[in-house]
Amino acid sequence: MEEVLIVGAGPTGLTLALWLTKQGVNVRIIDKSTGPGETSRAMAVHARTLELYRQLDLTDAVIAAGHKNPAVNMWVRGKHKAQLSLGDAGADISPYPFVLVYPQDQHERLLVERLSLLGVTVERSVECLAIEDKGDGVSARLRLPDGSEQICTARYLAGCDGARSTIRHALGSDFAGGTYQHVFYVADVEVEGLEPAGELHVAFDKGDFVLLMSYGHGNQYRLIGTVKDERAEHAEKLVFDDVSNDAIRGLGIQITKVNWFSTYHVHHRVASNFREGRVFLLGDAAHVHSPVGGQGMNTGIHDAINLAWKLAAALKAQASGGVDRGVESGLENSLLDSYGIERRAFALRLVNTTDRVFTVVTAESHLADFVKDHIAQLIMNTASKIGSARELMFRLVSQTMMNYHESPLSEGKAGAVQGGDRLPWVALEGSDNYASLSHIGWQVHVYGTVTPEIYAWCELHGVPLHLFDWTEEHDKAGLTEDALYLLRPDTFVALVDPQASTTTLSHYFSSRNYAVS
Repeated sequence: MEEVLIVGAGPTGLTLALWLTKQGVNVRIIDKSTGPGETSRAMAVHARTLELYRQLDLTDAVIAAGHKNPAVNMWVRGKHKAQLSLGDAGADISPYPFVLVYPQDQHERLLVERLSLLGVTVERSVECLAIEDKGDGVSARLRLPDGSEQICTARYLAGCDGARSTIRHALGSDFAGGTYQHVFYVADVEVEGLEPAGELHVAFDKGDFVLLMSYGHGNQYRLIGTVKDERAEHAEKLVFDDVSNDAIRGLGIQITKVNWFSTYHVHHRVASNFREGRVFLLGDAAHVHSPVGGQGMNTGIHDAINLAWKLAAALKAQASGGVDRGVESGLENSLLDSYGIERRAFALRLVNTTDRVFTVVTAESHLADFVKDHIAQLIMNTASKIGSARELMFRLVSQTMMNYHESPLSEGKAGAVQGGDRLPWVALEGSDNYASLSHIGWQVHVYGTVTPEIYAWCELHGVPLHLFDWTEEHDKAGLTEDALYLLRPDTFVALVDPQASTTTLSHYFSSRNYAVS
C-alpha cells in the first residue's frame, strides 16, 4: 500500500510530493497529461512562497531562473500616473521584496527535476477513474498508458487535479461560486517602447484593462487583458489582433512579436469541503478565482505545504502504533481536519478579495471609470509616499499577511504576534531569524534570554531551540523580549507564550493529542 497517492502533477501536486518525500513519506504521483505544460497562465511567485521554498533549498534556483519585477506602474488613459517600488515597500517585511515572474511551465520542470533527484518519478498518461475510501485506506482505479486498468491503494489520496477535478466530483463536493461575464486573454509578447522597462505595468482605459509583466531577457512580457463586446461570444476563435485595445494603445508601445496567445473564462469558486475522510483537495481542485494579484498558483503551493507536514505526522503516528484520531474519531480540531479549516478560510477570503478587485477593474460605467481614473490613482500615489500604506500593499500581494488565527492549532499572543501568524522576518548581521526555518519540523524561538527549564524541555522532546540576542529590530518587528514562540513545521507560529513556560508548551501538545517526540 502506498502512503500517499497524489493525483495531478502541476505545481500543487509536485510541491506536495517534494515536501512529503523530504519528510520520508512514500508517495506515488500521477498525471493524465503526457508531460509538463508547454504554456502557462500562472507567472508570479510571491515572497511568502520564496520564504517557504527555503525548506527544500529551492529559493535560489527559482530566483535565478525567474525575473524580479521591482516596481508596479499604473497608467490611466495613456498617462503614467503612479509607481510603487516593491523594494521599498517590502524591505523590512521579507528577504524577497519583489514580484518574481517565473512561467509555470518552467517552474513545473524545475520541481519535476528536484523530485527526480529525490528518487520520485511522475507517472504520465495515468488517469484516475474512480476512488473509494475504505476506512483504513483509499482505493483508486487507474487507467495506465497502455489502456489497461489498475487498482492502487494508499493511506491517503490528494486531489491536485485542477478545476475540473475528478477527485472533487467523486467526493460530491459542491463548488459554489460563478463565472465572470468577461473573457480574459493572455499572451507572451515581445515589446518595444515600454518605460520603465523590466517592471510591472497596469493600464486602464474606460472598460479596458491590461497587465504587463516582464519575465525574460530583452523585451519579453506576459500580457493579460479582457475581451470586450460581442467578440467574447466567440473567444475561442480569436487571435491576438482581434483583442488589441485602448489600454494597450495608451501605453504607446509596439508589440513586435506574439509567441503565444490564448483566451479563457475566469471563475470564482470554493469547494464546500477540502477533506473527506482520507481524501484531500488542493489547489484549483479546491478553489479558483480571478488572476488579480497572481495568487492562484501560490495559494495551491501553500495548500500543499500546509498539508504535507500534517500527513507526515499522521503517518508517523500510525507507523508507531499511535491513534490516527483525525480519521477514526473525526474530531473537528484534529490535526488533519485543521488543513481544511485553515486553507478553506484563506481561500474564501482570497476569492472575496480578488472578486471585489476584479469587479472594479473590469466594470464599464461612469462610476467605475471615476474610480479607476481618480480613486485607484490616489491609492497608488498614497502608497508610494506613506510607508505604512506601501507595506500594506506589499503584504497583501506577497501573501506575507496570511494567517491562521482561527485555527485550532493557534494559541497565545504577545505584543503584535499571535498564534497563527507568519513569524516576523528580522534581518541580522550576515543572516536573519529565518535561517533555522529551512528545517521541516517543530522548533522554538526565544528573543532575549531563556530559562534552563526550556532548554531541558526542548532537549527532552527533540525540539530545536533557537536563541537570539534581543535587539531594537526585534521590537520594531513586533516580537516580545523573552517570550517563547513555538513554530510549526510549515514555519507559522503555533504558540506564543510571554511567560515562556514549559507547562504551557506541554499542554499545547497534550491538549491536541499530538506526540512531539
